[in-house]
Amino acid sequence: MVFGVVVLAALAALVLFIAFGGPTLPADTDRMVDEVSRADLSHVVAGTTGMADSNGVRIWYESIDPEATPKGTVLLCLSMGGNALYWPPSYIRAFLDAEYSVIRYDHRDAGMSDRIVEWDRKNPYSLIEMAADGVAVLDALEVGKAHVVGLSLGGMVAQEIAVACPDRVASLTLMSTSGDATDPDLPGLSTRYLLGSAFKGLPLLKYRLLGGERNRVKEIIAKMSSVVGPDELDMREMAEVVLYDLRERRGVNMNAVLRHQAAVAATRGRHALLGSLSVPTLVIHGTDDRMLPFDHGKKLADSIPTAERIFLDGVGHVFPYPGMSSVTERIISFIDRATEPDTGA
Repeated sequence: MVFGVVVLAALAALVLFIAFGGPTLPADTDRMVDEVSRADLSHVVAGTTGMADSNGVRIWYESIDPEATPKGTVLLCLSMGGNALYWPPSYIRAFLDAEYSVIRYDHRDAGMSDRIVEWDRKNPYSLIEMAADGVAVLDALEVGKAHVVGLSLGGMVAQEIAVACPDRVASLTLMSTSGDATDPDLPGLSTRYLLGSAFKGLPLLKYRLLGGERNRVKEIIAKMSSVVGPDELDMREMAEVVLYDLRERRGVNMNAVLRHQAAVAATRGRHALLGSLSVPTLVIHGTDDRMLPFDHGKKLADSIPTAERIFLDGVGHVFPYPGMSSVTERIISFIDRATEPDTGA
């Protein structure tokens, strides 16, 4: 009897937590989403798009040019599950305003890139194949050398590009990433952090249960604002991205996250290989990162002779970072210094 009452009370508490917990969206969110749903969204993807052939795997890309003659090209490698549209539009605009062309692309198994039909957990693809995808995009666009910017898993892919093809890399910017996520000498992801993140995400289920396009947009906006904070997120722009992705593309593929995790586990570490790099490198890491703890960023920077460091005090595994505009200015300053004036790399 007592046990049954306890279970019912726990279930009631869980229902209330899902219904009323989680991040609070602005009061006008429904109106904003409805306005965006009626708007022309063609500007979300306004660059040159295409499919690169990476050893038989088709990789979707978009190349965006600045209004002025470009000083060089920035290749963006996104994090796990990497759907290229989820780079913050303001981040891309900053590079364009600094007169760099920007290339963003979907990782394999994500966005419009090919799903790997014969994928096998016992024999997954690795980060090396994923790096070849990025190089294939450069080849398709006939870009000889690029400033490669990678976030989290994308930073690991960027490292593999530099290791395999250092002549194609004008500079490396490695954000919240690791030279070896499975390094036994470095702290791993805590079970407590994973469980806490999963629990905090439960209230987002209400949007999924309610269904419909508006609630799907609200779910993703709520998830992102709970991580990065509303001050760093342009909710209208994000609503435009989510709606475009749902209507014109294939949305987020959660299988991609699992497959990209497997790719990380299937790839040997890079710390020893990175020691021979002469590519200008910038390592950015938050001191409170619990996905890839701070020691990963420190060891990565120590492994690369040319590495400059930006360590963000009290910042976790989030993107955009708090004070993102200031961080972006420092990234662009670094890339400007690394740009070869004779080649426009």
